[in-house]
Amino acid sequence: MNIHEYQAKDVLRKFGVATLKGKVAHSPEEAVAAAKEIGGSLWVVKAQIHAGGRGKGGGVKIAKSLDEVSDLAKKMIGMTLVTHQTGPEGKVVQKVYIEQGCNIAKEYYVACLVDRATGRVAMMASSEGGMDIEEVAEHNPDAIKKIDIDPVIGLSGFQARDLAFQIGMAPEIVNKAVKFMTGLYNAFIATDCSIAEINPLVVTKEGDVLCLDAKMNFDSNALYRHQDIVEMRDLAEEDPSEIEASKFDLAFIKLDGNIGCLVNGAGLAMSTLDIIKLHGAEPANFLDVGGGANKEKVTAAFKIILKDPNVKGILVNIFGGIMKCDIIADGVISASKELGLKVPLVCRLEGTNVELGKKMLRESGLNITPADNLEDAAKKIVAAIKG
Repeated sequence: MNIHEYQAKDVLRKFGVATLKGKVAHSPEEAVAAAKEIGGSLWVVKAQIHAGGRGKGGGVKIAKSLDEVSDLAKKMIGMTLVTHQTGPEGKVVQKVYIEQGCNIAKEYYVACLVDRATGRVAMMASSEGGMDIEEVAEHNPDAIKKIDIDPVIGLSGFQARDLAFQIGMAPEIVNKAVKFMTGLYNAFIATDCSIAEINPLVVTKEGDVLCLDAKMNFDSNALYRHQDIVEMRDLAEEDPSEIEASKFDLAFIKLDGNIGCLVNGAGLAMSTLDIIKLHGAEPANFLDVGGGANKEKVTAAFKIILKDPNVKGILVNIFGGIMKCDIIADGVISASKELGLKVPLVCRLEGTNVELGKKMLRESGLNITPADNLEDAAKKIVAAIKG
């Protein structure tokens, strides 16, 4: 689950991560009131959406007067902001964050994330802050430094100091950087993050170490432990189909293709997406109904797929273990009849109650093409949508 920049900073402050004064605003009037409350003569107006690259897209602007704060807020709120992470459709800005200005001397990058290779939390840092870390990795990979953190000991002081020196921080600010990194790591662990990214971390001309922008993403499987974070969820930033899927505890991610996929098991779902692409088509979604799904859950999953206007065909790929093939068949039949199946449907079933499931599909009266295996299923659905 993602949250906005202003929410991430609220979380980080609780763990001693230094940030600038700021306040969220939903209108130009609120923006001006926020600037007055913050004080000073320089403010930054930041569009709040769940995507990076806001500055390049025109979503981060400096205001040198209250009139400019009002004008910028008026232009941003309601605009469709397009960045490299939103896709060409962009995201509608519904709120802005008003933050005090500062005298930036140097920008850095620092982040905590789970390193799947080591099974540990890693902290990454770079002297090239303010840039997309992907660009830094491509053009200057040596600028990215990484340390692995022992889960028993946590981030130790010497590790943080070493990382600060590796990215070229001056000796006089290293202690502040250590405190900053420790707070970031503690926030990451305490809130069950999957990534906590500060880009940029800035050193000011006055010698302060501050978080200028923050991104936090949380492990959805651990949200039951963090009701305060769940309350930060902004449904307006999420795809409606993904919101609907979450109500039924479905693992669903909308993609840009035209073949809808209904699969049980994350690994099998990924393989299904891969084989569709291998045969020259694009999947419309990742959808894992899980091993213990019932008829209602399967019906809901099928409805979500059919509501996507881009879907030109559907591939059902089920390997029944705990999930019985007849349950899948019952859900597919129910949803197809309720919504009216108008696109090709290829169904590959194997495992528990497979013969019963196939019999139910054959006798349903629906236009369903059976498949003997995954390869066969992929070939048939790709051929069907291409006519």
